Amino acid sequence: MDLNQAKIAVIGLGYVGLPLAVEFGKVRDVIGFDINDTRIAELRGGTDGTLEVSQEELAAAKRLQFTSDLNELRSCGVFIVTVPTPVDKANRPDMTPLVKASETVGKVMPAGAVVIYESTVYPGATEEVCVPVLERVSGKTFNVDFYCGYSPERINPGDKEHRLPTIKKVTSGSTEKVAHAVDALYKQIIVAGTHRASSIRVAEAAKVIENTQRDVNIALMNELSLIFHKLGIDTLEVLQAAGTKWNFLPFRPGLVGGHCIGVDPYYLTHKAQEVGYHPEVILAGRRINDSMASHVADETVKLMLRKGVPVLGSKVLVLGLTFKENCPDVRNTKVVDIVSALRGYNTEVDIFDPWINIADAQHEYGLACLSEMPAAGQYDAIVLAVGHRQLIELGAGGIKALGKPNAVLFDVKGILPLGVADGRL
Repeated sequence: MDLNQAKIAVIGLGYVGLPLAVEFGKVRDVIGFDINDTRIAELRGGTDGTLEVSQEELAAAKRLQFTSDLNELRSCGVFIVTVPTPVDKANRPDMTPLVKASETVGKVMPAGAVVIYESTVYPGATEEVCVPVLERVSGKTFNVDFYCGYSPERINPGDKEHRLPTIKKVTSGSTEKVAHAVDALYKQIIVAGTHRASSIRVAEAAKVIENTQRDVNIALMNELSLIFHKLGIDTLEVLQAAGTKWNFLPFRPGLVGGHCIGVDPYYLTHKAQEVGYHPEVILAGRRINDSMASHVADETVKLMLRKGVPVLGSKVLVLGLTFKENCPDVRNTKVVDIVSALRGYNTEVDIFDPWINIADAQHEYGLACLSEMPAAGQYDAIVLAVGHRQLIELGAGGIKALGKPNAVLFDVKGILPLGVADGRL
């Protein structure tokens, strides 16, 4: 099977889909599709609100066009689905975006089409959930009238060093011939090379354990941090000492949010429980990581009490809201849990983040964030939650100046020199 002549449709133009569409758009005819008309207008205007793709990169993709009109996809032969795969309030996989995207593709895909999924799922989801939707909507038969592939995304939001073309890509297909064709397709844009998995299920499993492994390792660091705190030992000093051994893994304690590490393990545990296995280590790691925001708030309040700072009615400044540094993405950020826990102590909490779209924070969480850096000397406590470049550039003196003379400073990320902050993980 030769996919070289087929026009490509990328379904979903977020952090994953847009960079993919841009890279293919430099060498192939591509249609970037999104149901959000505002997003389409923004991209047609040459700007990307996620800050993942520059204006110059957008302009370089001369064979890429954007649309929210489903009918324009009828000319495509390859469909790459890059929609989110979140969890619900009970941490169960929410396949709604994936199902709706499959319905969209099913309405327009021609005979012989190849549908490739990049969204993170549990092993078996492509063939058990997506394929039946494609068959039902299109009236076509899988592996006869259309085919599927799976190539998990490895985008790291905000990372300007590890970009799509320089990250090795796992590929797979529903037949041997399709697997070779999908692999050849991605080789057109991935300079780091590809790894062709033996099946779609293997590729799905490989993706979901990447972030599960990171989640469990960070959970171990967080648990060590809790232990060392009770022993009166600085965790980062311990990690620096242990890191002098060549094979010590350089993980650090911290908040685990975002749409990958804090979400993907639940897809794997869901499938494990479905087949009768209770995954103890993975779920234990999730519980520890989800508890760290409350721990930060509790420790901040304890430090205030030890310094004689009244808690009731106090003013607290939280610096940073996004789920990671130098990135505007607020999805599934655990900083909101710090804010909620602090407000549970009847404190007045202000939030400042130089990277966010204030409207996004209001829409997602109902949080009214400051539009500019607050005036100095007005806070009883400061929580440095995210290591944004602008906050690091303030330095210890600039951050401490935002508080009152006796204010508490909690450094969640361990950014400041040892001894500067009153507490850190």
